[in-house]
Amino acid sequence: MRYSHLFAKTSKNAPADAETINARLLQQAGFVDQLMAGVYSYLPLGLRVLRNIEQIVREEMNTLGAEEVLMPTLHPKANWEKTGGWDSIDVLFKIESRTGNDYALGQSEEEIVTPLVLSRAQSYKQFPLAVYQIHWKYRDELRAKSGIMRGREFFMKDMYSFHTSQEDFDRFYKEAKQAYLKIFKRLGLVAKVTEASGGAFTTKVSYEFMVLTDAGEDDILYCDECDYCVNVEIAKTKEGDTCPCGKGPLKSARASEVGNVFDLGKKYGENFDLAYTDEAGERQYPIMGCYGIGVSRVMGVIVEKYNDEKGILWPKSVAPMTVHLVSLNSKDASKQTTIDDEAKKLYEELQKKGIEVFFDDRDGVSPGAKFADADLIGIPLRIVISEKSLDKGGAEWKERSSAEASIVSLDEVMGSVEKFIQS
Repeated sequence: MRYSHLFAKTSKNAPADAETINARLLQQAGFVDQLMAGVYSYLPLGLRVLRNIEQIVREEMNTLGAEEVLMPTLHPKANWEKTGGWDSIDVLFKIESRTGNDYALGQSEEEIVTPLVLSRAQSYKQFPLAVYQIHWKYRDELRAKSGIMRGREFFMKDMYSFHTSQEDFDRFYKEAKQAYLKIFKRLGLVAKVTEASGGAFTTKVSYEFMVLTDAGEDDILYCDECDYCVNVEIAKTKEGDTCPCGKGPLKSARASEVGNVFDLGKKYGENFDLAYTDEAGERQYPIMGCYGIGVSRVMGVIVEKYNDEKGILWPKSVAPMTVHLVSLNSKDASKQTTIDDEAKKLYEELQKKGIEVFFDDRDGVSPGAKFADADLIGIPLRIVISEKSLDKGGAEWKERSSAEASIVSLDEVMGSVEKFIQS
């Protein structure tokens, strides 16, 4: 991708109403555009990041054995009436059609996935099973804030599992928990599994996956000596108390929820009166589990964690590109031709190798402006072709997370990039 062809370029000024780091940097760097509070367009670079996060989530869900589907976001009122959600869920967007029918915009999919699956899985032999989707969701938030971390329209992975026993659900939950922790590790995040109330979804205890960040909306207590973590809202302990493990004192922190797991019990099968036949030929309602990951929210959390005074520092796993290639101008026409030729050659070689590269080929833009844009955008590796670098025998190599730059010979650049990707 050439910067000169990109329509969504960086801005010198941060948005005046940005309250959080992700809101400021993602808009200023040209990753997203705010249409209105809680609703964003994902621009070319931003969409690349979103898709990279989505693919990591997809790979781990597939490894669990879950099957991907795509369900509607426009739901009939009747389904929500059966579960009681039409009148009890205050964030539900409701739409009246000119035909006189009422609909809901999906803020979750229990009302759709239950009849979808249980109308097809009617024998105990078909269980356990799990389906998931990665799709847009809608919630009528009173105050959409924190950039893309709390929106009225957001991108989410939601998985639903169906089981014939509580023991089997518990088994699958443990596998899903490990898959979640692996996902967040691949995304460059450390998530704590936090006990929380089930909220509107269930009266049972649920689990949230929390990442520590000052931009978060939850307060948690955690222990450095073990995995203990609890949401302050339901905690029977307080900061400074000894952890139940008997070792460290509990610490408090602000955190952002990036994923959750709910034990839904038999509620939704009972609501729709959809059951399976067990080994004895009796009708039974399956135990269901719901597992969510906020894909767009995670993108915001990553920016909150990986940034400095100059801009974003994307982890390699989700970065929009691997290499930010920069060519600089020279006052000497013959040297400029050499710079242009070497930069174009490297750009094409990287592309042939399947390495994603963002080429800042803009003419008439100062080195300082190009470097500032590179830092703001935050691609992991910057390679500069200039009169100065060629005089020193190659290209300037600088990793975004490092303050140091070095010269790499043009013959060694490709090999060095490949090693960088694998490291």
